[in-house]
Amino acid sequence: MAPENPAPTFRGVVDSRYIDHMGHMNVQYYVHLFDQATWVLFDRAGLSASYFSATGCGMAALEQHIFYKREVFAGTIITIYTQVLAISDKTVRFVHTMEDGQGPVATCELVGAHFDRAAHRAVPFPPDARAGFQRHQTPPL
Repeated sequence: MAPENPAPTFRGVVDSRYIDHMGHMNVQYYVHLFDQATWVLFDRAGLSASYFSATGCGMAALEQHIFYKREVFAGTIITIYTQVLAISDKTVRFVHTMEDGQGPVATCELVGAHFDRAAHRAVPFPPDARAGFQRHQTPPL
């Protein structure tokens, strides 16, 4: 069952170094912060750094789509919430929503593949990871 109020996968303050010449957060830092949230999701699903080290597996981004809704400025406290949209044997599709306390400022939808780093090919998720992702899954549309 999907969480009604998903737990945050990232919370932090927009650093002044993230600001570009236009006065708002540069796109590279949206990607950076969404990536931080991604690794928290993977860890919660059981795909931790120790798992990757022990198994020789990894994750690879296959798709990433960012939608910018409002500008974000230095000092803004942001929270990212993540929900899994779909899980297959070897891939997971999920969406991050970045909020500033007044609503969404950006979303990022991604597809990631579980793969064997030595063989350079996608491999099935272990059952525990599938169950971990299912805990963050939204209801089917």
